[in-house]
Amino acid sequence: MNAPSQPEELVLADIGRLEQVVDRRALAEVCRSFHELFALPVRVFSAEGALIADAHEGQEICSYVNTSSAGRLACSSIVDGVKRSVPEGPNSTHACFTGAEYRIVPIDYHGRRLGRFVVGPYLPAELREVPRKLLVLDERFDPERARALLGQMPRVRADTLARIEAHFARILDLILFSGHRAFLTSQMHIASVRQSYRELTEKNESLQEAYDRLKELDRLKSNFLATVSHELRTPLTSIIGYSDMLAAGIAGDLVGEQKEFVDTIRSKGDHLLQLITSLLDLNKLEQGALRVHPERLDPQELLDDVRRTFAPAAAKKGIELSVEIAPGTPPVYADPVRIKQVLFNLTENALKFTPPGGRVQFRAAETSAAPSDEGDGLGAVLFLAPRRAVELRVIDSGPGIPASEHAKIFDAFYQVDGGSNREHGGTGLGLSIVRRLAEAHGGTVRVESEPGQGAAFVVVIPEPET
Repeated sequence: MNAPSQPEELVLADIGRLEQVVDRRALAEVCRSFHELFALPVRVFSAEGALIADAHEGQEICSYVNTSSAGRLACSSIVDGVKRSVPEGPNSTHACFTGAEYRIVPIDYHGRRLGRFVVGPYLPAELREVPRKLLVLDERFDPERARALLGQMPRVRADTLARIEAHFARILDLILFSGHRAFLTSQMHIASVRQSYRELTEKNESLQEAYDRLKELDRLKSNFLATVSHELRTPLTSIIGYSDMLAAGIAGDLVGEQKEFVDTIRSKGDHLLQLITSLLDLNKLEQGALRVHPERLDPQELLDDVRRTFAPAAAKKGIELSVEIAPGTPPVYADPVRIKQVLFNLTENALKFTPPGGRVQFRAAETSAAPSDEGDGLGAVLFLAPRRAVELRVIDSGPGIPASEHAKIFDAFYQVDGGSNREHGGTGLGLSIVRRLAEAHGGTVRVESEPGQGAAFVVVIPEPET
């Protein structure tokens, strides 16, 4: 059985390379300070041999040796050997044919070899003579000049060199610790961001799945409503038709309560047909299948037609109907059938909730509507002038609507008085259809009402965009 893998964040927090945790600029500054303080060259290499930091000055003896082809070749060999040298113990010494030495010290952190630093070239304090290896490289080398140039190199005793190495190693430990801490902080932040991203991705996937399910349920609901409504409408039309024939006496004169029963069948059939029609209209509006065909309508004629249509129902309850058109009101650009459907639904509600002896008013006035932002974005909308519009109001003197219900009443099937023994009937579809029809015209609908102060439903229909 395989052991469980380490979390990705912990693996990323482990240091694999010196470059991950060392600030090169800071390390270069430390090397320069070290060189100025001790006059010893120092270089820092990664475990792969890449030069990370360097502080040194060219030595005159090295320039002198490189004047000879044999010297250049020998010098290159020494430099390559120092670069490739890997100390097996705490440190190692690499000798040069000039008598100089290089001290190579490993850089270990948390049990891992990250690189090494090299001190030198320097001359051991005990060296007094020019090494024979230097003189035999080229017979043209002058022993006296070589001696003089070697004397310019920094000399250091072994015990002093050990203290210098330890000092530089401690500085590197501090730099590594500081860098490691910053590295861990950044890795923890990255891990946190990744975890947040994973959680956000999972939530988005869950939301997308839920949205897809709801969308499918909504589609099934719409199909169900359309199918059931269509199937109910056909037999209902026959019921209404036969009740009309019975009421007309085609099957013989009705006596006693027979006429009352037939009238009840006819009335309830009309109510059921109205409900089915509303369901079909709502389904078409939700699916975007219902199209409006705006025409130029006179607001006075439009509201007068609505008043005449509901005059008998209003007279039956003793409710006064009035129409008021503000001077200068422009024409209404709306689908004549659909705008009447909007006003009829609002008027039916107004008459239903207005008590006997109350009043229902129809008003029209010019107003403005916010410009459409389709295709332009909010930035462009800020610079557009408001569109000219007509405001149609249906005002009743009923009980009013609490402010907490203003947004809810336009939801399908929602009713303020939703109890099973509510005083006023209805399906809760009328205002939802009103809102969707207003939006289909590019307009809006809102309610202005307070409890005990009646209600005003305001429909704003803008002029078509040119």
